[in-house]
Amino acid sequence: MDGNAAIEKKILEIAIERGPDKTTCPSDIARMMFPNDWRRHMEKVRCVAVELQRKGKVLITQKGKPIDIEHIKGPIRIKIS
Repeated sequence: MDGNAAIEKKILEIAIERGPDKTTCPSDIARMMFPNDWRRHMEKVRCVAVELQRKGKVLITQKGKPIDIEHIKGPIRIKIS
């Protein structure tokens, strides 16, 4: 399994586990997968989350509201769609 596929699998696993009413931060995913250097992987996790939203598998939010993934600024949250 390549890096993106592994990240995609982990995002979906955590989002499904938390359910549609709860979100997760990309940093949670990065910390689980890359505990020693998670910050270095944050951008990749965010990019994979964006791709998952494009596929209709997750929803990316800020302050509890869906956002335009083409103009993300600041912290995001991920939840199952």
